[in-house]
Amino acid sequence: MFVCTACGRKFSLEEHHQRCPICNEPLQLENMRGKIRNGNVWNRYKDFYAIPLNINYSLGEGDTPLIRAEIYGNEVYFKNESVNPTWSFKDRGTFVAINRAIQMGFERIGVVSTGNMAASVAAYGAHAGMDTFVLVSSNISKDKISQIVPYGARILKVEGDYGELYFKSLEIGEKRKIYFMNSDDPFRVEGYKTIAFELSEKVEVDYVFVPTSSGGLFRGIYKGFLELEESGIIDKIPEMVAVQAKGCSPICSSYPSNRIERFKNPITIAHAIENPYPPSGNAVLRILKNNGWKCITVEDDEIIKAQKQLAHNGIFVQPASATTLAAFKKLNLKDSRVALILTGSGLKTKSIEYDGEISSCKIENLENCEVFK
Repeated sequence: MFVCTACGRKFSLEEHHQRCPICNEPLQLENMRGKIRNGNVWNRYKDFYAIPLNINYSLGEGDTPLIRAEIYGNEVYFKNESVNPTWSFKDRGTFVAINRAIQMGFERIGVVSTGNMAASVAAYGAHAGMDTFVLVSSNISKDKISQIVPYGARILKVEGDYGELYFKSLEIGEKRKIYFMNSDDPFRVEGYKTIAFELSEKVEVDYVFVPTSSGGLFRGIYKGFLELEESGIIDKIPEMVAVQAKGCSPICSSYPSNRIERFKNPITIAHAIENPYPPSGNAVLRILKNNGWKCITVEDDEIIKAQKQLAHNGIFVQPASATTLAAFKKLNLKDSRVALILTGSGLKTKSIEYDGEISSCKIENLENCEVFK
């Protein structure tokens, strides 16, 4: 069954729903209980899925590295989602949503995105042989569109309010029989809970820091931990910290109230989480307030420093991913185990400005080059 995250009404999985038809808030699937099995990511966790998942539509997503470091006296674990097939966590959700689309008889899929999710849906749509539509903002940069074009999706630049485009796409999808697997589609969120499953198999952490934009990733990881707790696999859910860029922080800035307000004039280098009106914003706000958890904002200069620090540890990520390290450094935790979700590769965006020194040398003088001394 679908369950509305706001009003609690339930709807049959035999029907096609993406948001609550009564209150227009996000839907999610009822929690599943089960045990962790053997095999690849989808076989190990198949008890926790309400629909069968055909591995033929997979590109090898999931089972990403967990890298340990010691920072300020804490055990810190980087969950490196940049090694997924299209270099971001979005692939987990796209795989499950593709399965749902095919189960429901859709032959055409789509997405509203200007970055990671667009590339993911375009790639998986190509692999599944589906007609794929990608709706982007009219001012999309060449850097962003270059990661979408090669897969052959139909790309449509749309002028107007980008926040409104999410809801317009769902209307178009209903009329044109296109499954728009946008940021917080219920089955996309189901894909993200595997991050919680994988974390729990490796280590028991006290905190999980999550870059938060639309809210789908935060909801998915939280749902994964809930299902593990209800199944008796873990004893407690770690404290989850929502992280946003100061220049676009609608969830954090709305924390005193009970509803999200549109963030005016968003400006941040963390473009992957630059959503001024997140469609799952109210749902994330409820989770945070019900559990007494934090929403932390970080400045662009803090993001850049964190991105460089991660690169010096061998992990090059997008600015949005680096927000988790920046937020962790602000909390001043002691003697804790902490997981930082690194959502996407730095190769997807322009590189940080290089402030190191580059030497040069003629080949005949290589042995005596100053750099070796």
